[in-house]
Amino acid sequence: MANVGDTTSSTAAATLATLGGSSSTSKAATGSVEDQQNKFLTLLMTQIKNQDPLNPMDNAAVTTQLAQLNTVSGIEKLNATMAQLLAGYNEAQAMQSSTMIGRNVMVAGNNLPLASGQAVGGALLEAAADKVTVTIKDSTGKVVQTQEMGAREAGNFYFGWDGKDAAGATLNDGSYTFAVDASMGGRKVAAAAMQVGTVSAVLRSKDGFLLDLGPLGDVAFKDVQQIL
Repeated sequence: MANVGDTTSSTAAATLATLGGSSSTSKAATGSVEDQQNKFLTLLMTQIKNQDPLNPMDNAAVTTQLAQLNTVSGIEKLNATMAQLLAGYNEAQAMQSSTMIGRNVMVAGNNLPLASGQAVGGALLEAAADKVTVTIKDSTGKVVQTQEMGAREAGNFYFGWDGKDAAGATLNDGSYTFAVDASMGGRKVAAAAMQVGTVSAVLRSKDGFLLDLGPLGDVAFKDVQQIL
C-alpha cells in the first residue's frame, strides 16, 4: 500500500492535473532639468555682467557651480530613467502574472488540502539526502500517514497523496498539514515543506502582484519556487 508516492508515477501526475503612465513622468523630469539649467545660466550671466571689474568672479567658483549643475542634472536624468525601467518591469510582471492563471505553483508552506481524495505537496532540500520521510497530520495534529520517499537530490520535489491513512482507510476531504525530514548518512539535511496550489486569479497590490491560490490564500509572485 503506497498512499504517498513519487510524482514521477502516472498516479501522481494525474493527481497534479486535478488541482485545480511612465511617459508623463519622464517629460516632467526633463522639464525640471531644463528649467534649472535656464535659471542657473540666467543667474550666472547676471553675476558676470554686474561683477566688480576690480574684483572679478573666481574661475574656480564658476567651475564649481557648473559642476554642481551637472550633478543635479545627472541625478534628475537618472531618476527619470529609473522610473521608465520600473514602469517597464511592472508591465512585464503583469503580463507574466496573467499567464499563471490555471497553473500549479509551489510556494513555501506546509498546508495539504485534500479534495476528492487527492492532494499534492512538495519539499525543498538544501542538499542530497538518502532518506526522506513525509509525515501527514490532520487538523487536530494527529499523524494519519507516514511514508518513506527514498533518496532525493538537492532542490525541489513534489509528491501525491491519495487521502488514505496508514491503515488504508479513506479520509474525509479537508485541511491537512505535513512535515518533511531528510538525512544523509545519518546526518540531518535541511528540508522545507512546500505547498502546491492552483492559481485562480492575479491581484495587484502596492508591493507587486499576488497570486490567489484559493484555500492556500494569496502569495507574492516573487515567492513562487516552481511552476508545475
